[in-house]
Amino acid sequence: MNYFSSDFKLGILGGGQLGKMLLFDTRKFDIQTYVLDPSDEAPSKIACNQFFKGDLMDYETVYNFGKQVDVLTFEIELVNLEALTQLENEGLKIYPSPKTLKGIQNKGVQKDFYAQHNIPTAPFARFENLENLKSAIVNQHSTINLPFVWKCTEFGYDGNGVKVIRQTSDLDNLPNVECIAETMIPFKNELAVIVCRNPSGEIKTYPVVEMEFHPEANQVEYVICPARIDEKVAQKARAIALNVSEKFNHVGLLAVEMFQTHDDEILVNEVAPRPHNSGHYSIEASYTSQFENHLRAILDLPLGNTDSKVAGIMVNLVGAEGFSGEVVYENIETILGWNGVTPHIYGKKQTRPFRKMGHVTIVNEDMAEARRIAEEVKNTIRVISEK
Repeated sequence: MNYFSSDFKLGILGGGQLGKMLLFDTRKFDIQTYVLDPSDEAPSKIACNQFFKGDLMDYETVYNFGKQVDVLTFEIELVNLEALTQLENEGLKIYPSPKTLKGIQNKGVQKDFYAQHNIPTAPFARFENLENLKSAIVNQHSTINLPFVWKCTEFGYDGNGVKVIRQTSDLDNLPNVECIAETMIPFKNELAVIVCRNPSGEIKTYPVVEMEFHPEANQVEYVICPARIDEKVAQKARAIALNVSEKFNHVGLLAVEMFQTHDDEILVNEVAPRPHNSGHYSIEASYTSQFENHLRAILDLPLGNTDSKVAGIMVNLVGAEGFSGEVVYENIETILGWNGVTPHIYGKKQTRPFRKMGHVTIVNEDMAEARRIAEEVKNTIRVISEK
């Protein structure tokens, strides 16, 4: 198949900011793109060749969309697996594969996968619903002790569906859904490694990045590349990420989030089989961005150089607390005047507290200076709403 012919069509399930940034590279290569998303205001709508509005979890919608394209990928895991499996059985190339997605989509299944394949991860227990978890705590049937981390197994994102449980009353008002209780790991750093792999088996990793989280929202505030860690720890993290990729047999991008313990052990937290927030810095700081390499991987093209040209820090732009409605980016013109600072606005019309609305990349040859500017960016730009 010639991916650069005029009749080739790439389908993308999901039209959010990840799709929008991926479409920058499809346009660079002049690849025809079809996008399916449930929202009429999806950020990707302005950048694709054909936009289709529809439910990503509906079998018929996803199946019929897939029949129109030559290769299918996704920028969100919450898609109808049965439709993808049927399409693949009928010969459609889908990357990452439905089998890979099946092992990742449900966080309980994902954690079981780590246990079965001897991949280091935090101890956990899986529960059919919240009531079973409460019962296990009351009757002391669980190996998980307070405090622990509660995670719903499906439909969680951007800090939603995750909560630290310090006392049993913290479980009140949580949804009565399948969940996992995970031992709280005292960690030194939260790290991530992005692995890219094509169907021919070529595989590369991006440098280890370090993530600084917002203490309340459980969202990444800064992504720092390279991570400020010992080289031996970095090598171990990249080796574990490669092992995870091999076990999942994934094609495309796999973002592997990890904890670095105080003893410098590496534990896998969770993975995402798609471009990821931890790789946004690569647009400005790397020889090949994560989005271009995802595209190269799923089209079985040679992978690009994953090395960084310069130190990079990414600052997430999220909706300010106390503001909901039509978005306004306050002081964006100020940061545009600073060297090495590049804002990316995702195109979401409505802001709300902690909603991801964009990001800013800071590149600098001096990591300490990049981190200082990142703090200044964070304190200058505000995502608010019209009065």
